[in-house]
Amino acid sequence: MCLFNAKNEKFIVNCIQLIIHKMVEKEIALINKQLDSLLAKNFDLESWKSHTIIFLERIFGKESSKVRMIKELNYNYSSWSLRDAAGTGKDSDPVILKAREILEATKLELEHLGVPKQEEENLKIWSLLEEEMTGKQIREIRLILQSDEAEKMEKIANILYNLEKENMAVVLAKLLVP
Repeated sequence: MCLFNAKNEKFIVNCIQLIIHKMVEKEIALINKQLDSLLAKNFDLESWKSHTIIFLERIFGKESSKVRMIKELNYNYSSWSLRDAAGTGKDSDPVILKAREILEATKLELEHLGVPKQEEENLKIWSLLEEEMTGKQIREIRLILQSDEAEKMEKIANILYNLEKENMAVVLAKLLVP
């Protein structure tokens, strides 16, 4: 007998969505802070880049194209670019405009797609499940995940629900302990 039902499923889905939403809110707040700092009177590109790279590496990883684009932001001090930029303010500064575009696109990505999945965390979860579950159970879960079925969560929850309490407790404890 399974105690997993539509009401419990909805509760679990809502909890997961709330957690993901809170994670995304924090990341977007950091990006908004960096967007605001582009308007500072005493704007320093190198300092701004350092802060922004730290945030973006934490969110997207060191190899992210966003991190690479921020690292590549530089002023061109050739005589032509200095002449063309003379008398213009921050509104038309090409480096600041490019920085703003990168962060705006990053913000949109987070708002619509959420925080990228961390491959290492996924591998850790699978490793823990493989330690505590039978090969048959692991294969069932993988098949369900690969299927086009609408009730994926319910079916996986049923498999997990049928695990011995001790095994499930061990899996959860290992996930929580770094």
